[in-house]
Amino acid sequence: MSTYKIAVLVGSLRRDSFNRKLARAVAKLAPPEFAFGEVRIDDLPLYDQDDDGSPAASVRRLKDELAAAQGFLFVTPEYNRSIPGVLKNAIDHASRPYGQSSWAGKPAGVMGASIGAIGTAMAQQHLRNVLAYLDVPTLGQPEVFIHAKDGLFDEAGDLAAGSKAFLQGWMDRYVAWVKAHAA
Repeated sequence: MSTYKIAVLVGSLRRDSFNRKLARAVAKLAPPEFAFGEVRIDDLPLYDQDDDGSPAASVRRLKDELAAAQGFLFVTPEYNRSIPGVLKNAIDHASRPYGQSSWAGKPAGVMGASIGAIGTAMAQQHLRNVLAYLDVPTLGQPEVFIHAKDGLFDEAGDLAAGSKAFLQGWMDRYVAWVKAHAA
């Protein structure tokens, strides 16, 4: 049995992030041959093309972790109808220098949670546009726009029953997507 290493990118830095909780809870729904690991993005310098020839240690670590992964899971909040700057910064670092992208050809899933009624629909739309340009085959359906409210998680941080069945269906589709597209 092969092990699929999935790099998880959470677009929130907040300690009690709904999206980090969602990422951890949904990872528990995967089969045992899938290993999810959050990639640190909070220590990256702002992207500057002048640094492409000599990237910071944190940038090299990011690119190495992404290169070692067979797939990606993006779990993002929505800030001002788009993705957070910290996530875009990580995406930019890992896509550069030109011709040395850590993203190309690897499958991804996208989801997010927000206290807003539409979840993270706009942020996900923007993220999908960026990922399409970077040649990241991204699972299209089902879409996951989670309205973060009381009852989403139980006391242990696991998904409550109401959301668990839907997200299990998403995970099953994601697993098949990664298996079909992982090199």
